[in-house]
Amino acid sequence: MSQQTLILLKPDAVQRRLVGELLTRFERKGLRLAGLKLVQAPRELAEKHYAVHKGKPFYESLLSFLTSGPTVAMVLEGREAVAVCRNLMGLTDGAKSIPGTIRGDYAISVQNNLVHGSDSPENATTEIGLWFTPAELVKFDIVDAKWVG
Repeated sequence: MSQQTLILLKPDAVQRRLVGELLTRFERKGLRLAGLKLVQAPRELAEKHYAVHKGKPFYESLLSFLTSGPTVAMVLEGREAVAVCRNLMGLTDGAKSIPGTIRGDYAISVQNNLVHGSDSPENATTEIGLWFTPAELVKFDIVDAKWVG
């Protein structure tokens, strides 16, 4: 059964011109792109996105970072998409992520760690609803689906 997840290529990924490279990693794994857009996140969206961290010491810095520049928001779909994407991303702290993961190859920071991915199917549904309208998501069959699994 196919699952959807939200992936954000955060302002540092956009500023470092890594969008194409990072999107390629997800696509080569076999995930299908269901939605994609460039967003300058307003504070209200950032507050909703990071609501679980409200009251924590790093909350304001998260909001400032996410609203500091453009973000690429995407919805990826595939078998176990949430877990697959989180494995591709690596640990939150780029300095502790193993090579071969996105953060292990391109990040050494905890905050400037390039990418956000939903941490559960339930949170994916919520987060996708924050960043995308149903009309912005596209269903289609990929021609190599039988070869990907």
